[in-house]
Amino acid sequence: MNWRSIFFAAPLAALAFAATAATASAAGPTCPDGAIKVGAVSTITGPADFSEVPKATKAAFDALNAAGGLNGCKIDYTIEDDKADPAVAAQAARDLIDNKEVVALVGSASLLDCAVNAATYNRKKVLSVQGLGVDAACFSSPSISPVNVGPYTLSTAMGYFATKTLKAKNLCAFFIIIGGTQEAYKKSIADWEKITGQKIHLLDLTLPFQGDLTPYVIKARDAGCDAVLTNQVEPQVVQLIKTVDAQKITGINWLFLAPAYTEQVAKALADSKQPIYAGTEWEPYTETGAEANAQWIADMKKAGRPLTAFSQGGYLAAKNFLKVIEGIDGPVTRESVTKALYDMKPIKDPLAGSPWIFGKAKTHSPMRSTKVMKLEKGAWVVETPDFVVLPKVN
Repeated sequence: MNWRSIFFAAPLAALAFAATAATASAAGPTCPDGAIKVGAVSTITGPADFSEVPKATKAAFDALNAAGGLNGCKIDYTIEDDKADPAVAAQAARDLIDNKEVVALVGSASLLDCAVNAATYNRKKVLSVQGLGVDAACFSSPSISPVNVGPYTLSTAMGYFATKTLKAKNLCAFFIIIGGTQEAYKKSIADWEKITGQKIHLLDLTLPFQGDLTPYVIKARDAGCDAVLTNQVEPQVVQLIKTVDAQKITGINWLFLAPAYTEQVAKALADSKQPIYAGTEWEPYTETGAEANAQWIADMKKAGRPLTAFSQGGYLAAKNFLKVIEGIDGPVTRESVTKALYDMKPIKDPLAGSPWIFGKAKTHSPMRSTKVMKLEKGAWVVETPDFVVLPKVN
């Protein structure tokens, strides 16, 4: 099966999933209950809206269903809104697992799903192909494997880029710490130190989510930082750079994570002369002419979904999940899906710089690459045409 054209390509209906998934000696996946039940727990209402991730997953499943399903089996997909409330998130997971009897979770994207429900998923032996891992528990659970790099590995990767490409000698890191993320960010810096053999010049874990940033930019200047790495999101990115400009600070490269990579940030900082970089989770979504994005763009346009990094995550989660269950010979159950995810081989996809795998392990953080974007005159341009791939940590 050509997985680059599985969802919306014109000949999809004629692909005959039964023929491609089955062989003379294997029946392929079957669904005695009439459908394969899958779910997602995502933050949709509340302080953040990650709905575009599971909506892209749903678009992929809907297209598959319209073409007759996987070997005749259609996907019954349910999205639960956890409202960024731990109690609601816990109830959403229980409803999907116990009442709807999902075989797996696919395309979830939440502020707290992983932290709240990882133990439940492990206990119930149901696995989650996370469309967007956000909190630290998404990358430290045996039952969850995100298809995105995530803020912690991306912090290591951006530090690696600063050292290897920008030749930074005095890397400084300023992190906002929310919930239980402190140890994950400290580990990201420790991993960078192991990979590069350098020591962090300054590590500050007190950066505020709101408030005056002047003391922090002055601290970076006075400490002699030649590169500053931070995990701020869109409004704080703009505030930080405007504060840097107001203080007339020069000679520092400013390194941000994926939340900085937005058109709004680019427009807001169009007049800044600061060297500003942002890491991506997948192939840069603004590169609409990139071959790696071609099928995703065609599929999302046909589904009426926006072209965002969030939709890349949901789309990739669906593709990877379908690729795995395509190889099941017999009923698609929670047990058979779990076994298939445990036994799978790594999946390579043009959208990502690293192969994705679930496998049986205590933790899962398979995605270890980024393409770095640079802000130039109000637009993001690709700084690294090839993915920056992190070496393994010894």
